[in-house]
Amino acid sequence: MTKIESVMDRISGIDSAILDKAQRRLDSLTKPLGSLGKLEEIAKQIVGITGRDRPVLNDKAIFTFAADHGVVEEGVSAYPKEVTAQMVYNFLRGGAGINVLARHAGARVVVADVGVAEDLVPHKKLIIKKIGRGTNNIAKGQAMTREMAIRAIETGIEIFESEKAKGIDLAGTGEMGIGNTTPSTAITAVFTGSPIEDVTGRGTGIDDASLSRKINIIKKALKINSPDPNDPIGVLAKVGGFEIGAICGVILASSATRVPIVIDGFISGAAALLAFHIEPRVKEYMIASHSSVESGHKIILEHIGIEPIMNLKLRLGEGTGSAIAMNIIDSSVKIYNEMATFEEASVSQKKAL
Repeated sequence: MTKIESVMDRISGIDSAILDKAQRRLDSLTKPLGSLGKLEEIAKQIVGITGRDRPVLNDKAIFTFAADHGVVEEGVSAYPKEVTAQMVYNFLRGGAGINVLARHAGARVVVADVGVAEDLVPHKKLIIKKIGRGTNNIAKGQAMTREMAIRAIETGIEIFESEKAKGIDLAGTGEMGIGNTTPSTAITAVFTGSPIEDVTGRGTGIDDASLSRKINIIKKALKINSPDPNDPIGVLAKVGGFEIGAICGVILASSATRVPIVIDGFISGAAALLAFHIEPRVKEYMIASHSSVESGHKIILEHIGIEPIMNLKLRLGEGTGSAIAMNIIDSSVKIYNEMATFEEASVSQKKAL
């Protein structure tokens, strides 16, 4: 049995009896039924995932994986590929958006090089598990070999399991990779069957001419590589990215260990889409942090069947949406754990009409 198969074998559905019990507690709290809306839904999901009557979310980790993409040479990004490595150093110095928001959420940022094109200087806060020096140009051939695709997913599993040993009650996903909205769009088109034009966004802020070129490049990549939606690992190999595969591995591993996993934006969404097609039961363990400005992200969430917590018009990535959502998730669990019931507060309940 492979590492991926072993993890899949440990992913089970959430016990409906636990969910029913959580709902009874929510209904007993001093408020009109359902009046805290999404907060109640999140709390119920957290109880169901963890199986705890009173869940605690003390240890939070956001996995920010970095990799480069050969398709950048086609002019699909407003930034040069060197920015990937430069931003990794920014993460390590604590100066990026994800660092600021993670500190506020009380989460540690796990930074890993899974495919940056250049050799990074070793750092105590950097995990180096490079699968390759960036992917191949998907406009000319497949992104990686099937063996590399498997290794990318396994790398995410391994990194999660190593961090889980230190303690994780709530996990989040994030990434850094110049050009990575292009493979994410290709993956989205393959699995959802949506027209390329409907799922292609501006990424880092490209102009109209670059957007048109990006659409044509994705069409060319899909024609050349012919990815099969019934073969998720093949899709990753043909048009994916190393960080996308590694995030997929994190989602699978967190689900197998009953850790709620908060999904960031479009690229993390593409990884979630991949994980969902590998093992559909991961849907029950995922919490969508937000709806990205990238048009394809909404299509991904609708395809999987998960509803985002918020829409702040974000498109940064890095795990920033996950970090912000963790504050809301904390609030939902505190309501569930700490709010008094009608009986405890000696408050009269709703009268029958």
